[in-house]
Amino acid sequence: MDTNQKLESLRVHYRMANLDISDCDAKPEKQFDKWLNDAITSHCDEPNAFVLSTVNNGRPRGRVVLLKGIHDGKFIFYTNYQSAKGHEIDSNPHVALTFLWLPLQRQVRIEGTIQKADLSLSDEYFKKRPRGNQLGAMASPQSKKISSREALEALFKTTDEKYHGVDELTRPAHWGGYSVSPEYFEFWQGRDNRMHDRIIYEKIANNWELNRLAP
Repeated sequence: MDTNQKLESLRVHYRMANLDISDCDAKPEKQFDKWLNDAITSHCDEPNAFVLSTVNNGRPRGRVVLLKGIHDGKFIFYTNYQSAKGHEIDSNPHVALTFLWLPLQRQVRIEGTIQKADLSLSDEYFKKRPRGNQLGAMASPQSKKISSREALEALFKTTDEKYHGVDELTRPAHWGGYSVSPEYFEFWQGRDNRMHDRIIYEKIANNWELNRLAP
C-alpha cells in the first residue's frame, strides 16, 4: 500500500462528546478555560501548544508556540521580537491561533489582533524560566541563518560563560511577550459521520454573539 492509499484509508470515529450553544458559557474566554483545563487533566501532550498564523507580504505563515497565560481575556505567549514572526507581527497585527486536543476530539480557532505585552509581565515571566532557557533566549539569533549546530552551541557557551556567577539574569530587550486580543472564537467538537459541532463567538459592538456553523 503506497502513501496515498494509506492516507485515504485513515479513519477516526468522533464519538466522545457533543457541543450545543446551550452548553457554552456566554463568555468565550470562560468556555476556553473550561476546555483547556479538560485538556490538561486528560494528559494531552503540550495542551498549551497552538499554531500561530501570521501574514508575510500577503502570504500566511504558521508555527507552533506555547500559551503562557491569559490576562484580562488576552492570550499571552513569549518569543524573540526579532524573529520572523516578530517582524510579521510588526507589519500586520492580525493573527490566528489554533489549538488541537486530539484525545478529546476538540479544536479551538481564535482570530484577533496582537501587540507586545506589558514589559512588567515579560520581566516577571523571564525570571520564572529555567536558567538554560534564559540563556537560550539571550544567545539565539532566532530565525536567522546559521552555519551549523556547532556555531549555535558556541553562541550558547559564550553567553553562559559571560554570565557565569550572575545569579539573576535580566530579560534581554529583544525577547518578551505578545498579547492577543480575540475577536472571534470557534469551538469544534468532533462528531460521528463528520457531522461535527461548530459553535462560534463573534465580537459585535463589544458583545459576543453565538451561532452554530455547519460542519
